[in-house]
Amino acid sequence: MKNINKNSRAAGVILHPTSLPSRFGVGDLGESARRFVDFLAESQVSVWQILPLTPTGGDGCPYNSCSAFAGNEILIDPLYLVGLGLLDENMQVPQFSDIRVDYDAVIRFKSEILALAAKRFFAGDYDKSDFNGFVAKNSFWLDDYAFFMALRAENDGKSWADWPERFRNHDGRVLKTFEKSHANEIARYKFAQWIFSLQWNGLKEYANSLNIDIMGDIPIFLSFDSADVWANQELFMMEDGALSDVAGVPPDYFSEDGQLWGNPLYNWRHLKKNGFGWWIDRFRRNSELYDIIRLDHFRGFSAFWAVPATETTAKNGVWKKCPGDELFKTLKAKLGDLRIVAEDLGNIDEDVIRLRESHGFPGMKILQFAFAEGTDHPFLPHNFTDTNCVIYTGTHDNDTTVGWYWSSDPNTKAFVNNYLDTDGQNIHKAFIRLALSSIAKLAVFPLQDVLGWGSDCRLNVPGTTGNSNWTWRFREGDLRKEHSDWLRGVIVAFNRMPLVGTDDE
Repeated sequence: MKNINKNSRAAGVILHPTSLPSRFGVGDLGESARRFVDFLAESQVSVWQILPLTPTGGDGCPYNSCSAFAGNEILIDPLYLVGLGLLDENMQVPQFSDIRVDYDAVIRFKSEILALAAKRFFAGDYDKSDFNGFVAKNSFWLDDYAFFMALRAENDGKSWADWPERFRNHDGRVLKTFEKSHANEIARYKFAQWIFSLQWNGLKEYANSLNIDIMGDIPIFLSFDSADVWANQELFMMEDGALSDVAGVPPDYFSEDGQLWGNPLYNWRHLKKNGFGWWIDRFRRNSELYDIIRLDHFRGFSAFWAVPATETTAKNGVWKKCPGDELFKTLKAKLGDLRIVAEDLGNIDEDVIRLRESHGFPGMKILQFAFAEGTDHPFLPHNFTDTNCVIYTGTHDNDTTVGWYWSSDPNTKAFVNNYLDTDGQNIHKAFIRLALSSIAKLAVFPLQDVLGWGSDCRLNVPGTTGNSNWTWRFREGDLRKEHSDWLRGVIVAFNRMPLVGTDDE
């Protein structure tokens, strides 16, 4: 027998684990994560949405990772390693901020203690059977990732394009020689991934036991400086180790030059010829990590904007078709029905809509965008005609609802006030209530909106860099019983609580 959520309507909260309280400089997968799960359960929330769990650099951006498969080792709770007997409880911990993440400092600290724990694990009399099983099961990505990280450390953190030529081409004979002299370093990265997997699996099982699903995130594009691109150059639009075309979006009302993202583009002809094997592996991995998968930049699975790598703006790109329909049919044949949410915002045409609808993927509707173009805007709940969608007050890329409202122009405020019969006080509660009252099968809102906090707590401002992006955290004690009581009341009122039953295995 197993517990199942029998309700077709649900509520979710967005919070990346880095934003959780912890004395170790960044939120992690330890006890504070479980306390947050308890808060969700008490509030009758059914979905915890997070951002990509993959490793980040000093900018902290989870959409700029060195691996599409690895877990971010800075999310490992040091106390978990203490519990395994691999770290001392009285370890020296730097004085970290409890409201912002200093990624460079946290990465240094976590890397040092993980290296020490790995050294003790391999030198000590520990049962290594589970570790060996993890390495064998995940070798299809783990070997390349561990080599990549060890090689990058050997080359002072430089991009793989700037490594000595013998390492740039992923030559098996060269790597075997390198492994002989760097076996400890390579094993250390595999160890950290094993520990991450153990702790993440435990947290996910705990959430699932309380009838909470985890919604993860797959960015469509990868960073050039990643293990995946280095090890699989034939899968991308590249010539002699250099990019021939890069990703972006065309000029529009907001940007006369478009946006030049610079990410590698996929060689879809090669991928299709090989049965989409790399994508199948990627989805299989993410379906093990998450219950629901949010597909970032879904329109790129219909057609993508390809810009010559020599261009300095995105103006001179062209649309190129993607065999997304064949990809998703192959994924279903290989992996069964996956629970997917399509991030279908931005430059959307009829082909994107047909692709999404033909595979039954719910799209996204953002309330902060709904008040921009009049009463017929498709994101206004009175215009919804289909329950198969996800409504958000805002996403990780939006301002908080409080910040958005008070920085809006007078006309937008007047529209909001009339629509919601509000004077703007407690606007975050009004937006959450509006989302929950809609016919959308899932309503989601950032934790900042539950707390009613302003722009200083925004997680990210797209197209910008700086110390505020991806660094926001809340403190222990900020989430109180009054928050869960109010949230539970409105979730129950609009029939979005998990209706727990039983089902035969």
